[in-house]
Amino acid sequence: MFRLRLFSTTLMLAFVVAACSGKSLNPFAKDGGSGSGDTVLVEKDPTAEALYDEAMELMAAKRYTKAVENFQEIERLYPYSSWSTQGQVMSAFSYYKEEEYEDALATIDHFLHLNPGNKSAPYMYYLKALSYYDRISDVRRDQAITQEALNALNEVIRRYPDTEYGRDAKLKIDLVHDHLAGKEMEVGRFYLKRHNYIAAQNRFRKVIESYETTTHAPEALYRMVEVYLSLGLPAEAQKYAAVLGHNFPSNKWYHAAYRLINEGEAADEEPSWASRLLPTFGSDEVESEEDNGPSLIDRMTDNIGDLF
Repeated sequence: MFRLRLFSTTLMLAFVVAACSGKSLNPFAKDGGSGSGDTVLVEKDPTAEALYDEAMELMAAKRYTKAVENFQEIERLYPYSSWSTQGQVMSAFSYYKEEEYEDALATIDHFLHLNPGNKSAPYMYYLKALSYYDRISDVRRDQAITQEALNALNEVIRRYPDTEYGRDAKLKIDLVHDHLAGKEMEVGRFYLKRHNYIAAQNRFRKVIESYETTTHAPEALYRMVEVYLSLGLPAEAQKYAAVLGHNFPSNKWYHAAYRLINEGEAADEEPSWASRLLPTFGSDEVESEEDNGPSLIDRMTDNIGDLF
């Protein structure tokens, strides 16, 4: 009995102390127990589907950075759900549209590492290639990105040769080769103007041997005629002129080679010859792609739900 009375007394004292201190014992009070009596409504995390729908609305409004935040929130809250996997794909696409290419590549590599057999893997390999391809710029700059684009496009073709991605990658590789050939031609012309004929010859020969199907091949053959005439080897010059005439009989570079051999008039003696004959990389192709409506990656993204 004594122990029971002692316990009751202790319990009463505890309530008295709490009341005198003005602190509420209600753990849900808004002020953390100030005695206001207002309870906190515990908010639940938004569902993965709700976050995804909101992110898609942000993408439709071209608010790609905010969309990525939603997709990343899905991955944080629901890391093992299909919504998280789908969100990673759309995050990569959002970065790509925002021209945050390095972030896009990091997201793609992360996805492919975790989901190599996912149905969206072809899409991601193609998007990776575009993240390099779209940065191909002036031939006067370093061509490391161009080489990365070529490697990535070849990977798409190797893995998915009979898909729409593979077919489009083959077309883009032709343009990449044209760009790489353009870089070789630019360097070759630089050496030629400085009478470094052997260095120039190496550049023009590479175009003829490695990029013979590009728009730069006729000029490369013509430049070889120039090189050999400059080296005092007219027989070799005539061989390249013959190859040029056989493969490109109606090309202006062949007519220039003919004049050079027979009349001694170099093509460069005419103002801006090279710039008039060969357009810069991608100008016509890019415009025609835009005129044909949405690009392949945009069209496939519209149907991204079919990939999951």
